[in-house]
Amino acid sequence: MDLVRAHVLVCGGAACVSSGCAEVREALEAEIAAKGIEREIKVVVTGCMGPCDLGPIIVVYPEGVFYCNCTADDAREIVDEHLVKGRIVDRLLYEEPMTSEKVETQEGMTFFKQQERVALRNTGVIDPLVIDEYIARDGYAALGKALAEMTPEEVVDTIKQSGLRGRGGAGFPTGTKWMLTAKAPGSPKYVVCNADEGDPGAFMDRSVLEGDPHSVLEAMTIAGYAVGANQGYIYVRAEYPLAVEHLQHAIGQAREYGLLGKDILGSGFDFDIDLRVGAGAFVCGEETALLASIESRRGEPRPRPPYPAQSGLWGQPTLINNVETYANIAPIILRGSEWFSSMGTEKSRGTKVFALAGKINNTGLVEVPMGTPLRDIIFDIGGGIPNGKKFKAAQTGGPSGGCIPAEHLDTPIDYESLRALGTMMGSGGLIVMDEDTCMVDLAKFFMRFIQDESCGKCAPCRIGTKRMLEILDRITKGEGKEGDVELLVELGKEIIDTAMCGLGQSAPNPVLSTIRYFRDEYDAHIRDKKCPAGVCVAFKHYSIDPELCKGCGMCRRSCPAGAISGEVKKPHVIDVDKCIKCGACATACPFDAISLQ
Repeated sequence: MDLVRAHVLVCGGAACVSSGCAEVREALEAEIAAKGIEREIKVVVTGCMGPCDLGPIIVVYPEGVFYCNCTADDAREIVDEHLVKGRIVDRLLYEEPMTSEKVETQEGMTFFKQQERVALRNTGVIDPLVIDEYIARDGYAALGKALAEMTPEEVVDTIKQSGLRGRGGAGFPTGTKWMLTAKAPGSPKYVVCNADEGDPGAFMDRSVLEGDPHSVLEAMTIAGYAVGANQGYIYVRAEYPLAVEHLQHAIGQAREYGLLGKDILGSGFDFDIDLRVGAGAFVCGEETALLASIESRRGEPRPRPPYPAQSGLWGQPTLINNVETYANIAPIILRGSEWFSSMGTEKSRGTKVFALAGKINNTGLVEVPMGTPLRDIIFDIGGGIPNGKKFKAAQTGGPSGGCIPAEHLDTPIDYESLRALGTMMGSGGLIVMDEDTCMVDLAKFFMRFIQDESCGKCAPCRIGTKRMLEILDRITKGEGKEGDVELLVELGKEIIDTAMCGLGQSAPNPVLSTIRYFRDEYDAHIRDKKCPAGVCVAFKHYSIDPELCKGCGMCRRSCPAGAISGEVKKPHVIDVDKCIKCGACATACPFDAISLQ
């Protein structure tokens, strides 16, 4: 047997795939073969490692040296310098954004130091297409323990005592949901995984499915044993082709190893899992709409009760959790409820995965103990705000959430603290905004998303969100009037009180939250006819710099509104009253003399 002296991990998460990790892997393998060291070096393509803006990423073990933004040429240099000559390639090392300090290893990076990886324990570490690598890291040991040493009731009690709450939105106690499903009369019962992650900027579940699919399969099988179900379904977005591919591969492997199907591990327990691929409707993230879609019906929510635990798929008791929730199950069974509940806060136990996006130096996937202050996530793990800009707010919970302003940077991130601020945990999207963000425009963005994605079944959501969007649109166009803000608040509260499903009831949150903390920006748009952040085009105008203008006439000829005048070889002028702000003049100008101010 050949002795492997080094493992070279290449991040194969979706972000790194899009930035060219396949070419990097091919270059590594070709150069390793050319050097004749292919028996000594093993190249492993993993799932997402976390820092998505740094891809393609290469990590060399056993040293743990972390190389970022690698090209195929860089990969060849790493082979020649590091793997052959033993010299670290300094120019490819990570540089801390706050200090500009070069860091050699993954463990030395501030991005990773404050993380506690439970749900993400295997992503970025193993090859997700090789079941043996999952098994080598205690994979399916929890399933074996549950089937051989625990009764279904003991499994449910362990999950209850751990304090795990659903990671998909409102944070309902997971153990309680399992107990209700187990006690519900009726057979057959079903176990469902909600992998329909539709929030803008959210990619937590996708990364787990791509990088550690067996963690979800194992957890769903344990859940099936606990609640008395023999069939599971994973409802995943069609926009996640890599996740779908890896899930299909993992299901096939689990069946081959006897970890899915009949008489699992000789226990007499039968359980299997099938995929259902969604068509991309945001509303199908709502559990009753998701179940309707699995049944091949239109994905629309229905009133509750009855809840899925009593009447779900085809009218039968159904347990439904999201990907991250399931990803926590196996470690809890293996290590015990006390271990899990020792992390986090009194009412929000364990860890939470966040997708950091927006105006932040370190975008990517992070997992921290519940109760970690927002400041630590933004400025330590996230590396602060780019270009020396000031932090303005963070949006949590996606279109259903709200914003946290700078004065609440020290808020501990848990379910209760976020709810007190008028926002929510949601699935874990965390979008950071700097001083250049217009909060009215941000509210309009989320409201447009919600309005477009509304299923239309209930009038409060179908009509109410449209009216709110119309008001926001007027305000950002300089046509706002006194009373508009009060009308937005009134409409928002009515929608919260009367919409049928959780998505409709939370739809006004981004608007109400920005009004609560940034009312002055709304007033500036309405009363002063200006956008303090300088974002809303309606309050800007195009102008021509007479020092740069050569009088070529290209702008005049391109203007569809006839708003530009001037003589040949003399500076031209824009009539702001005629200008429709289409930008055609700026595009046509060969001298960059036209700008939006």
